[in-house]
Amino acid sequence: MDNLKFLLGKLKEAEEYEHASKIIEFDMETKTPAKGLKAQGELQSLLANKAYEITHSKEFVDCVVALHKELDSLETEAKVLVSKLYKDIERNKNISPELNLEFSNIENEAFANWVEAKKDADFTKFAPSLAKIKDMEFKKIALNESAVDVAYDNLLDIYEPGMTSAKLDELFGECKESLIPLLEKIKAAKKPIRTDFTTRKVKDYQQEEFMKFLLETLGFDFNRGTYALSEHPFTELVGRNDERVTTHFYEDNLFSSMYSVIHECGHALFDLSTPDKDWDYYLFDYKSMGQHESVSRFYENIIGRSENFIAAIYDRMQDIFPEALKGVSKTEIFDYVNQVQPSLVRTEADEFTYTFHIIIRYEIEKEIMEGKLDIADVPKAWAKKYKSYLGVTPTNDTLGCLQDVHWTSGFGYFPTYALGNFYNSMYYNKMKEEIDVADAIRTGHMDTINKWMFENVWKDADKLDSSDWIKQITARELTSKDFLEYIENKYGMLYGL
Repeated sequence: MDNLKFLLGKLKEAEEYEHASKIIEFDMETKTPAKGLKAQGELQSLLANKAYEITHSKEFVDCVVALHKELDSLETEAKVLVSKLYKDIERNKNISPELNLEFSNIENEAFANWVEAKKDADFTKFAPSLAKIKDMEFKKIALNESAVDVAYDNLLDIYEPGMTSAKLDELFGECKESLIPLLEKIKAAKKPIRTDFTTRKVKDYQQEEFMKFLLETLGFDFNRGTYALSEHPFTELVGRNDERVTTHFYEDNLFSSMYSVIHECGHALFDLSTPDKDWDYYLFDYKSMGQHESVSRFYENIIGRSENFIAAIYDRMQDIFPEALKGVSKTEIFDYVNQVQPSLVRTEADEFTYTFHIIIRYEIEKEIMEGKLDIADVPKAWAKKYKSYLGVTPTNDTLGCLQDVHWTSGFGYFPTYALGNFYNSMYYNKMKEEIDVADAIRTGHMDTINKWMFENVWKDADKLDSSDWIKQITARELTSKDFLEYIENKYGMLYGL
């Protein structure tokens, strides 16, 4: 008990530094002027490194090792905490606080360079930073005594413990086999979809009102969360009762922010539903990214793009956007938000083609880590894959390989977006067996859905690896089958195939 009390005390101390670090990080993404990013980044790195020093000190490590030898005597939450900390220590024990600070500075420099490169549509301004990121990843792997032989699998394990590139190759291979020919059928169907209203001008204040309405509708707690604008929409869990979501407004595309908000709200609902005991044992940040993306994409797509959801919010949309949506029916909005239209930008991609954006990024990351692709050739490889899979080619680097911020902090994250689709399609089928999902959406009873999500999807997520988690929810192993059936049924009906 003394060891556990000491451990929890040290984690509280580290979390206070992390809390401050996250506030600065959020500020960097939302309000910090371009010339202030470097100084803010250095301060953020300093605070984050203070937390790292605490959780990698000899006394902390010795405490975790001692508790790990007594796992069977600990209650569930403490047992999970010690097991996860022990794994992290084994992975990072050879990374000194000084080296960790160096890595953090590399990432912050990469972020600043990415911002400039994206603004100027010039990959060469980001390429040196991406090369440093690659070298950093290999250095971390070399220092990890428990690293596996496949370099990329070590990166995957950070975001999705237990996942391998061999499994991803299998899942993504099934997707390509099914979706590529289906995409050609959809293109040939030539279904008329009205789009003239989608670029009508809307004001920022209208979009803000709509954002608040969407968050309220989905069950976001404004007493424990807030929102802001950022270049790249994201969600940040700052503290126990401090969840922050962001979006980006476009005056000629209200649907961009709409689905960013719904997506980020999914992340927020997941975080805010962390059980109190998990908070007490500092287990609030152990959800895998696949688990997290499953929830955000469940709300964004399975709920947010459903005919019932559009019907439920239609009248309010008309109230907020009377000019932009004048003469536009529910069916026309539903058809548009589900239109299959191969495009260049992942965050603007339709539900159907989105998976290809992830597959492309995964394949490029893996080729970089395998030494099959030079950093300088990334734009060329990117364009080639987009042309091959989606039939579109970026006209500049901003619309191509510079569009996402994720590579400023390393590789291995992107596949979790697609894994999220596989997971949520599986538990969506389970949910439909137990509650009337369509009626709950149509009648605005999101609390019914959120309650089911808490009991089945959310409450144990921090305590279980993804493979055990999805099996506990559905009594089945991870598969792409449910997702592919969902896509084939939905879009086969929409396009009359």
